[in-house]
Amino acid sequence: MKVKIATAQYDISFLKLWHNYQRKIESWVIEAAKRDAGILLFPEYASMELASLFSKEIYSSLSQQLAAMQSLLDDYTDLFRTLAQKYSCYIQAGTFPVKIDSGFYRNRAFLFMPDGRVDYQDKLMMTRFENEQWLIQSGKELKCFDTEYGKIAINICYDSEFPLLARKQVEAGANLILVPSCTDTLAGYHRVKIGCQARALENQCYVVQSSIVGIAPWSEAVDVNIGAAAIYTPVDRGFPANGILAIGELNAVQWVIAEISLSDCEIVREQGQVFNYTDWALQNTYVN
Repeated sequence: MKVKIATAQYDISFLKLWHNYQRKIESWVIEAAKRDAGILLFPEYASMELASLFSKEIYSSLSQQLAAMQSLLDDYTDLFRTLAQKYSCYIQAGTFPVKIDSGFYRNRAFLFMPDGRVDYQDKLMMTRFENEQWLIQSGKELKCFDTEYGKIAINICYDSEFPLLARKQVEAGANLILVPSCTDTLAGYHRVKIGCQARALENQCYVVQSSIVGIAPWSEAVDVNIGAAAIYTPVDRGFPANGILAIGELNAVQWVIAEISLSDCEIVREQGQVFNYTDWALQNTYVN
């Protein structure tokens, strides 16, 4: 079954009011829905613009903004749940730092489904910034999600740079990996981009990246953002020769949209010029 996927190059706004956030998010969803997108992907930490709803003292503090944002979590999940149902699409809303029972935070990527269900993947591999400055803890579970288009999975930004995570997900049946990302240097963007392309090549699956773009000098968390969204594919017959189905203009604010078919991954694994997915296990012959 074919589906159009929309991946966002999303800008951080100074919102002031919850209504402004609602209006902004729905306008993005409406634009993608008008172009018949069935799966929408927003970037990692896109929710951090919600800190602008609080005082300068709060949005200027890494710790205070995390605590304050917990008061918006229910409204945030209700908004995206409603939009996924209203526009009959799957929405991976980027990530939201969620406080857990231990008092620490996890970087959580919610997946909202058109039938009203909600699930999530927590980030597993923490960057130095998250570990050393923000004190966000890693998640404990690697998941796959059933959709009407097939199984999909989520690697949050840095997670995409570790091949065994994606490998476990594709072996569980996921032929599409969503990668919400947030990078503040060109090198950081390329690290995630290269990771995404490598995961698509070695697993012969689709990997889709979303990026925050632009400057938000008021924000202590996401002040500088560099990147581009893209839809990456296997590098084999039936797919683009460079493994890039669609990619946005660096740092532009836009949706990047293309049509994919998850069943094509099964075909290329059986009929491709090479068998990256199948031959994975052969590595053990030489390294053990």
